[in-house]
Amino acid sequence: MLSDMYNELYEAWKKEKENRELQVLSRDFYSRLTDYVRSLKEESRMLDRKALKARLMHREFENVKKLVKELVKLRYKKTLKETVAGKVVAGDVLTMEEERLHKAVLPLAESYKAFLKDILRGRSTSVEKEEKPKRVLLRFLQEIPAVIGSDMRTYGPFKAEDIATLPIENARIFLEKGIAVEVEAKV
Repeated sequence: MLSDMYNELYEAWKKEKENRELQVLSRDFYSRLTDYVRSLKEESRMLDRKALKARLMHREFENVKKLVKELVKLRYKKTLKETVAGKVVAGDVLTMEEERLHKAVLPLAESYKAFLKDILRGRSTSVEKEEKPKRVLLRFLQEIPAVIGSDMRTYGPFKAEDIATLPIENARIFLEKGIAVEVEAKV
């Protein structure tokens, strides 16, 4: 029997696929989804891989991965399209994580608009190379599934004691929640 979270994920994916507009997700959707994925992984580890239940759980996990990837991709494309078009993305349709990511995209969209205006006014423009966003070296204290970083790259999954470098925005969340600790590299 599939869990309520699986059904919620499927319905969210289906609505997103069938509609042009960004669909409403609960603010904590990805947080609950992360917990669900973690529980699937933990429970499947306890089972004999040849057992029917283990095979069914593996199949469920594979389906979840496909649905999550497509859902995030669809929502990202819709959000980006709205932002590039200069439209305001309503905050009530974004999850907490998407809202943070969207705030990181807005300055880029504004820079492109200013760049275009300068060209059309006949002004010379100089686009200065920005510093790469600061990254932080972390040691994870517990297992977590893969996450989409503020730079839109995938990080993880991580096991306890894994060490990785993540964008500061993401690292801050893990540090605040006690999921990871900062590692100071000695040169």
